[in-house]
Amino acid sequence: MAGLRLAVFCVLASLCFSSSLCAADDVEVFVKGVTSLAKTDDNFICATLDWWPSEKCDYNQCPWEKAGLLNLDLNSKILANAIKAFDPLRIRLGGSLQDQLVYQVGDSIKKFPHFKRRDDGLFGFSRGSLPMDRWDQLNALFKQTNAKITFGLNALHGKRKSDNSTLWVGEWNSKNARDFMKYTASKGYIIDSYELGNELCASGVSARLEADQYAKDIIQLKEIVKELYPDRETQPKVLGPAGFYDTEWFKTFLEVSGPHVVDGVTHHIYNLGAGVDKTLINKIQDPYFLDEIAETFKDLENVVKEFGPWAGPWVGESGGAYNSGGKDVSHTFVNGFWYLDQLGMTATFNNKVYCRQSLIGGNYGLLNTTSFIPNPDYYGYLLLFLTRK
Repeated sequence: MAGLRLAVFCVLASLCFSSSLCAADDVEVFVKGVTSLAKTDDNFICATLDWWPSEKCDYNQCPWEKAGLLNLDLNSKILANAIKAFDPLRIRLGGSLQDQLVYQVGDSIKKFPHFKRRDDGLFGFSRGSLPMDRWDQLNALFKQTNAKITFGLNALHGKRKSDNSTLWVGEWNSKNARDFMKYTASKGYIIDSYELGNELCASGVSARLEADQYAKDIIQLKEIVKELYPDRETQPKVLGPAGFYDTEWFKTFLEVSGPHVVDGVTHHIYNLGAGVDKTLINKIQDPYFLDEIAETFKDLENVVKEFGPWAGPWVGESGGAYNSGGKDVSHTFVNGFWYLDQLGMTATFNNKVYCRQSLIGGNYGLLNTTSFIPNPDYYGYLLLFLTRK
């Protein structure tokens, strides 16, 4: 019934934008549900935190400021309270730069500075590193706020770029990831799930992997998880491929990886196009345009049912408009027309989790990048959470 409650919530919440219904002091709504359309995870609600540094800019604006995982103010009471309100909020740690991130643990890794601008780097940045003292600080926040963590691992470590402009080849070198996961487990940090790579499937974005090689890599990750977390009750889930849906690529990935390796099939949605698009506000208010993405949800649901019935589809990242969102649109009330509609659609097509890009950072953050004050979509998410309790 979770999917039904979500759909009803989205309809009612959308009415608040265009009617006086929400002006009433006390309104009771009764829904008589006879059958359910789909079932979501108990922790359906999710938001992302990214690795972008302050220098991340799009369209002559730099909307990330100090909202990345390496420079975010972890002592902000507003941030902590915003996360606590969901108790728990699922948070996905990852994004474009995760496949250039090394973990400062173990004796075989040389030190890298934080991400720096580099023209020949993926997404225009150099490699970066995560010091373990920063990881400790992040986990202190997660423990304080009872957050449920998905961590995105570097899937390109040990691979090399082929003659093809974007294809990377070779075996995944899992040593650094394993050392990091071992450190994490030894400290007692609770990880709900590990995800391998970011937007490397099909044609990729800045880099891509073949489906069969990625499947072999994620099998390796599953073995590491089982080794480091032998208790099946507390064993983190394994997620992938964390990219844009392509039927043949996803089919091959699930066939080669085999049963019970992947627990969640994660895909990304940016169906509004580029954040700089001047027609963005019109797309958000066009129900026919918003419905076009339903075909992707339907196709993925069917592929998972046929080739990976042990897993469930997840929206691992969705920000509406890519490249940090629309400057004067993505953090405003009008964005709710897209957002609430997609939440309902996600649940209807049996997606277990929906991760909003982002909790903070870019123009699409649920929280203001500098003040941490919630933007309108934060309240839509919070109301949805309260209806599910």
